[in-house]
Amino acid sequence: MSDEISDAPIDYRTDSLGAARQGTNPTVLTRMRTGWAVIGSTQHLPGYCLLIYDGQADQLTELPRTDRLAFMHDLIILGEAVETACRAADPDFWRINYEVLGNSWHHLHAHVHARYRWEPDNFRTGPVHLYGSARDTPEHLLGPQHDPLRQAIAAALKDLVAI
Repeated sequence: MSDEISDAPIDYRTDSLGAARQGTNPTVLTRMRTGWAVIGSTQHLPGYCLLIYDGQADQLTELPRTDRLAFMHDLIILGEAVETACRAADPDFWRINYEVLGNSWHHLHAHVHARYRWEPDNFRTGPVHLYGSARDTPEHLLGPQHDPLRQAIAAALKDLVAI
């Protein structure tokens, strides 16, 4: 991850934080107090978003307690925005799941997954990773078809951050 902003364009697929700082990450929804709210590059479950911490930390416990609380507060706001947008877009919206993992990307970030009643029971009641590689198939890649939901999440975030 990049700590400095350079003039060379940063590819958000290899350095999402550096590209967000540079203003070249097209997945950015908004800058939050502790990091960047971004829509996921795959939308297997519509509304999937992440909160990327804008600082140096691998795990939540590396932050001072006040910073941990601020990060979790931002995560809650992002989840509320995703819920607002997804509930309005799909009557089968069910709930929000939150994950703070870090097993494959060693930079503090959190996942917000919208969950739906239309998911098969054996997947709906378990963690999203049970879907496996089906989440990353070409038909689920972020594209113009996701613009209305993306705009709704961004608008909900703007309203919630203003409160």
